[in-house]
This record gives sequence, C-alpha cells and structure tokens, in this order.
Amino acid sequence: MDTNQITYLVFGIVITFALIFDLGLLSKKNKVVSIKAALIQTFFWVLLAIGFFIFVWFQKGQVLALQYLSAYLMEWSLSIDNIFVFIIIFSAFRVKEKYYGRVLLIGILMAIVFRVIFITVGVALVDRFSWILYLFGIFLLYTGYKMFVSTEEEEFKPQESKIYRFLKRFLPLVPHDGEGKYIISENGKPVYTSLFVVVVLLAAIDLVFALDSIPAVMGISRDKLVIFTSNIFAVLGLRSLFFLLRGAVSKFDYLQQGIAIVLIFIGIKMLTEHWINLWVDKNVQVFISLGVILSCISGSIFYSIFVKKKGVPEDVSE
Repeated sequence: MDTNQITYLVFGIVITFALIFDLGLLSKKNKVVSIKAALIQTFFWVLLAIGFFIFVWFQKGQVLALQYLSAYLMEWSLSIDNIFVFIIIFSAFRVKEKYYGRVLLIGILMAIVFRVIFITVGVALVDRFSWILYLFGIFLLYTGYKMFVSTEEEEFKPQESKIYRFLKRFLPLVPHDGEGKYIISENGKPVYTSLFVVVVLLAAIDLVFALDSIPAVMGISRDKLVIFTSNIFAVLGLRSLFFLLRGAVSKFDYLQQGIAIVLIFIGIKMLTEHWINLWVDKNVQVFISLGVILSCISGSIFYSIFVKKKGVPEDVSE
C-alpha cells in the first residue's frame, strides 16, 4: 500500500466509525436536539477534521495538510449559507422538530453521494482540459462580486423551485409528513410525503452550493485527497452545525461579504497561477491562502457581531 491508499483507508475507517458513534450515541431517533447536544456533536466533527489534518501532516507533509485545512475552512464557512436555506425549507413544509435530525442525515448522505460524483467529473475534466480552471476562476470572480454587492437576498421559496415542480409533476405527493414516513400507502397506491420532498430538496440545494464551493476548493488544491476529504468532513458536520446555529445564522449579516472576498481571491489566484508560481514559493502560497480565508471569515463574523446592518430587524424568528 502506498501513502495515498493508506490515507484513503484511514479516512474511510474514521468516517464509518464516526457515523456509527454519532448516530448510535450522540443522536436518538425522533428526539429534539438541544443546543448542548449540538455543541458536543459540532466539536466532535470539528475535532475529527482537525485530527485528520494532523494525520495528513505526518503522512503527506505540511503543504498538503495546510491545503486540506484551508479547503475545509472554506467549505465549513460556505455551509452556513446552506443552513439558512435549510431553515426556510423546514419552515415551508412545516417539518416537526423531532424529525429534523433524521431528515437532515438522509439529505446530507445523499448530498455526499452527489458531491462525490460531481467532484469526480470535475477533476476528470480538469485533468483532461486544464483550461477549464480559467473558467472556474472567472466563475468565482463573478460569484464573489455578485455576493459582495448584493444588499438583499431574494427569499428562496421551496414550493416555487424547479425541483419541487419536477417532483410534483411526476410523483403523487401528499401535504403531510406521514407520521415520520417518506412513502405511505393511500387508497392502495404509494404516495410521497412532505419529508420525502424535504430530503430531496436538501440534497439538491447542497449540490447547487457545491457549484461554488468545489471550484473554490480546486483553487486551493488540485489534490484529489484534499478535495474529497475536505468536502465530506464539512458536509458531515453540517447537521450538528444546523442545530447549533439555526437561531443565530441570520445574525451573521456580513459573512456573505467575507466569503465573497475569499471567492474573489481564489478566482484571481486561479487566473494568475502561472505568474504567481514564478514569483511565490508553493509553501508560501499555502500560508497566504490560509491566512486570507481565516482573516476574511473570522473578520466578517466579528464585524457582524459588533455592527448591525441598517434596516435589519433585531431578531428573525423561525
């Protein structure tokens, strides 16, 4: 076994046991997750990601480990946007709080499968057509600019989304949760409950967010190990982060601008990589990227705490 195979094997084993531990000991079926439990679970997934960072450092070296950490922080910060949309979806379909954990888990596991496919295709395309990276760079510049100048977001309406319309057109849907079931029988025929719709929407929305995050990660590192593991660790921690931040996520008024600056920075880096490599050492580039990500994300969060946007209400109720 080479170091790559060993690292992937360790990653697979860690994720498998972590999911068993999380589901078996930290989570209980149809139980409302408290802030304390969410905090424990969040620490669990973050510490696991940091532990893997240390393992990669010893196994693959400093540069790759720092690339992984930068990519993980990038994905972790972008996932806060996911949480805001998840809240809207749960509210729109009136999902009972006791079902949140199970629905999120299934939606996130589906999202991971889609992301693995998406990453595999993206990496294969970049390996074959390297110029695609320039398209990614332009896309990140455009996305970052739009995010930065956006003063108010158009509210996402799940029932008006193309995904929901597609499901409604081809599947028999019922406007209730089927007492926690996804498919039930009515008049001798199978019908799909609102929980089924929510799971599909969660997975699909995460894939939409991946259109930004995966090119951004590829701007940090081209290594497949970094791209896959940073994405999966960040997405798996999304469920506990949802329960921890769902009451406070609307208070991060300027996080969007912080993320936008990071996306613009990575876009510029992708477009000028040839010239940067001539003047700046790879090791130095990794430290600069990590510093920019940490500064922008933490700075925007702290700024959001102390400076309130004009016209934004003090509290946003669920």
